Amino acid sequence: MKSTIILALASVAMAAPTPTIENRQLPGFGSGSGTGTGLDALKSLIPGLSGSGSGTPTGSGLDAWKSLIPGLSGSGSGSDSSSGSGLDGLGSLIPARSISNTGSDISSGSGLSIPGFGSGSSTENGATQNDGCKEYTFIFARGTSEMGNMGTVVGPPVAKQLNSLTGNKVTVQGVTYPADAAGNAVMGAAGGPAMAKLVKQALSQCPKTKVLLGGYSQGAMVVHNAANSLDANQITAAVLFGDPLKAQGVGKVASDKVKEFCHLGDPVCLNGGNVMAHVTYGTDAEAAAKFLLEAAGASTSS
Repeated sequence: MKSTIILALASVAMAAPTPTIENRQLPGFGSGSGTGTGLDALKSLIPGLSGSGSGTPTGSGLDAWKSLIPGLSGSGSGSDSSSGSGLDGLGSLIPARSISNTGSDISSGSGLSIPGFGSGSSTENGATQNDGCKEYTFIFARGTSEMGNMGTVVGPPVAKQLNSLTGNKVTVQGVTYPADAAGNAVMGAAGGPAMAKLVKQALSQCPKTKVLLGGYSQGAMVVHNAANSLDANQITAAVLFGDPLKAQGVGKVASDKVKEFCHLGDPVCLNGGNVMAHVTYGTDAEAAAKFLLEAAGASTSS
């Protein structure tokens, strides 16, 4: 059943380039009488999850969308027994993946190929190893169940683009945190302190470096959490992908220094019901890198 769902969703996700909604431009989102985070709002955006009728799921809005996908509700064969938010199910939606030697993409046993996967290293420790001071330091938090400390969906591709655009003037550091299913329920607290510590370490070692933050899915919530404990001058710019909390600001960082990427149909950032849209953010790597550098005052005309 799951492989059938994956192929069906993938055919939609890969059929054409996916538009993005940036800088929090989501019609109807965050307006009106609704309160709380983007996590809470999902119930009201998907018919049948608003609390009316029978069998309404409890917990955050993300908990509910597991029930939209057969085989992820925890009933039946018991193939998905995880608890927590609906983000938990993403890992089981994508079969075991293997990275090709070229690192150009990552594919599953079903033949699914997702642009951007595997483009770069899934583990980076430039700051913790104190590899030397560079003009920029890019600190990234991966999504749930991703490998290494950078993941594979979007962190490595953005890092690669940053160094390409600057002539290798970027120190890259991933956030080492559990990135497990339970972490979704605490909305970034599982990795936020670790990211904030890395920012302070980078600036202590290299006071003139410009810190650029990035986060994907649960990692985007990690950015929010970290930024709440940092001063505005400690973060130069940030990019967030598939962010469940995109209706919120990023700490004290000016809004024009933050860019949100929410692909059309991605239910995690509350823009639809196509789960596969959540794993295609590698296609935004160049745009994200250019935004970070431009926000930091660099020219990206090349």
